[in-house]
Amino acid sequence: MHPLAPGRKTPAANCSKCRGSSHAAADCSCLRTGRWCHSFHAATLNQDRIRQWWGQYPDFGIGVSCGPAGLVVIDIDAHDAEPPARDRILPGIPIGDHVNLAGLANGFHTLAVLAALRGQQSPADDTTTLRVRTPSGGLHVWYRATGNRQWKSSAGSSPGRALAWQVDIRAHGSYIIAPGTSTTHGTYTPVDDAREPAALPLWLAQELDRTGHLPAPTIPAPRPVPPRAQQAVLAAGGRGQAERTLAAVLAPVEACGHVAQGAGFSDTLNRAAYTIGGLIAAGRLSRQQAEQALKDAATAARPGQELRIEQIIRSGLAAGLQRPLHATGRRP
Repeated sequence: MHPLAPGRKTPAANCSKCRGSSHAAADCSCLRTGRWCHSFHAATLNQDRIRQWWGQYPDFGIGVSCGPAGLVVIDIDAHDAEPPARDRILPGIPIGDHVNLAGLANGFHTLAVLAALRGQQSPADDTTTLRVRTPSGGLHVWYRATGNRQWKSSAGSSPGRALAWQVDIRAHGSYIIAPGTSTTHGTYTPVDDAREPAALPLWLAQELDRTGHLPAPTIPAPRPVPPRAQQAVLAAGGRGQAERTLAAVLAPVEACGHVAQGAGFSDTLNRAAYTIGGLIAAGRLSRQQAEQALKDAATAARPGQELRIEQIIRSGLAAGLQRPLHATGRRP
């Protein structure tokens, strides 16, 4: 937690030294000496420091740094504004001109539409997790991040990364206002009985992944095909057994489609691309057929991630083409 300015939802001001000079929070000596400079970067669980800060300034509000706290908070706005262009209402989901958008006025509506498209309940109605009504009429829906994923923050009005219009995401690199904090506009008040964040629902995690709320994947360096995997490919048959060989290589990629997001998908796809590159170089597979089959399998396993998939396949294939995988298991 870290202090917010009395009566406001913004962080307490930096010290005069930090206000007058531009420097990175990581290089600031104030944090090491217990000052609250640099917003959520000063967040702490040190009880002595917390008692000191709020003992000295009891009117401070409370901010929670979402990343270190393992939180993903869906910040639903209810601002009175005209909807943006149709391609920015639900990024990545086309809305045709024949769809009547009359009445679509805020984040509650766009999030409800997204949830309905996925056959799910809107997070705004999720009674299993902590929900906090904001003074402006919006809603903060608190969830716990799972799987050690470092979700990115976003603003719903952004032309870049966004989940839905008027729906912000508070995660790494941002903070959320703790329930009970009061500003000049009102108090952040919990709704219903839940007082703890529930785990981020799988469908919502998939939507956040689709809309770019995970860090760009680091394409793993190509690795040699493990002996057991190589034996499985060879056992599927040599020349004249292309379909069986390809099926054996694609099986792990297809299996990723049956488990939660993550599950080593990047590494699995990279290995498959590397193996297929080696089989193509050895003349055991047709490049066009094999590459298309790999793209199809990967897209089916992780829909909406075409750019990421293309990057991984390109990298793995290029490396595999340099190391032909012959039926003997040896390179000439």
